[in-house]
Amino acid sequence: MLVFIDDSGDAGFKLNKGSTEYFVISAVIFDDNLEAEKTAVAIKELRRNIGFSDKVEFKFNKSKKKVRENFLQTVNKFKFRIRSLVVDKKIIRSDELKNNKDSFYSYMIKTLLKYNNTTISDASIKIDGSGDRVFRRSFVAYLRKQLNSRQTKIIKQCRLVNSKSNVLIQMADMIAGSIRRNRDTAKTDHAIYRNIIKKHIEDEWPFK
Repeated sequence: MLVFIDDSGDAGFKLNKGSTEYFVISAVIFDDNLEAEKTAVAIKELRRNIGFSDKVEFKFNKSKKKVRENFLQTVNKFKFRIRSLVVDKKIIRSDELKNNKDSFYSYMIKTLLKYNNTTISDASIKIDGSGDRVFRRSFVAYLRKQLNSRQTKIIKQCRLVNSKSNVLIQMADMIAGSIRRNRDTAKTDHAIYRNIIKKHIEDEWPFK
């Protein structure tokens, strides 16, 4: 089992000064390694077909509407599952989560993986560790401690990777972005992207 995790939104809580109202973290889950490889190849072929350099990274917030649609329609043909945690930051009361970005990211990733309804087990997990998502070295150890026990083993291995070099992390970004955009009903395209990949959504639940 292969799991790729990325998020959309930010960890800021200055909601009246530009911080995003919602934070979404999504896991893209492949139960078959070959299917993951096929999906990665299709993404790379799409990048060339639309005239992008091999170095161009697909990111939801930096993509035009047509590119988003093309990307999601391309991956939609393959077999994968989506599990997403949607955080309405207005309900967060913890000072630690509000004031410590590392704690916020770590806690939300742990929550997404822990409450998986037994659909994630013994998985090889890759998490975007680029940009401002630089975690302490203890982060992976924290996840292992929180998620693995004698009775349950969610993580087989876990690595932080640079999204620029991993198109399946980019896929997780595009999907997390699609789900967060769906919450922004003021945008005219809010329903388009999630609708394309909705058959793959296994769970999309609000943080409480």
